[in-house]
Amino acid sequence: MLHVLTLDNPHKEITIRASGIVDIAEEGDDIGTEPQELLSPLVFLRCTPLTRADGPIREFAQRWYQPEAQEESLNRLMAELLLRMPYSPGATQVQDSAADAFARAKGVCQDHTHVFLACCRALEIPARYVSGYVYSDNAEHVAMHAWAEVWLNERWQSFDITNNTRSLNQHLRLATGLDYLDACPVRGTRLGGGGEIMLTNAEVREHSQQAQQQ
Repeated sequence: MLHVLTLDNPHKEITIRASGIVDIAEEGDDIGTEPQELLSPLVFLRCTPLTRADGPIREFAQRWYQPEAQEESLNRLMAELLLRMPYSPGATQVQDSAADAFARAKGVCQDHTHVFLACCRALEIPARYVSGYVYSDNAEHVAMHAWAEVWLNERWQSFDITNNTRSLNQHLRLATGLDYLDACPVRGTRLGGGGEIMLTNAEVREHSQQAQQQ
């Protein structure tokens, strides 16, 4: 679902609010069908400026990849990538590419996902960017998160590189795309002078089955 907002009058503030109830699949369930599933997985072989693999990324991907053990290789690639690029808030900027982050050898979930996508696509494996949140029992206020989905065994399978896990039964998917710019929750352009500051806040709470029925 995509909403487009156009403002051509003077304004000082824009507020966007969204809320909803999300059903989380049990661990091991297939990822549900969505409208873009009508697209061939081969669409997600396409590189973007944020996910282009340079020489060092290609060499890193090929070092850990064995075609006869594709899934095991990608699990290893995920683990080795996190060792190569420890989680480090503030180390990169939102516009930094996979090659930029890989050269710095540190980054955040967006960087981990971009590099992993670059590796997969360099290996000719379809992979896409997922934006969303991770639910935690002890944290109502959460930050945006990102992970990858890879086309394996005729279905999309998830890889959360930052948490080095395939178990995503606490993950809330918002959008998928070729990269961050394809899947970010809010994106805009403007004409004219001045500047802007964006503030975000997200809250995730468990919603009981009983409450849903009332």
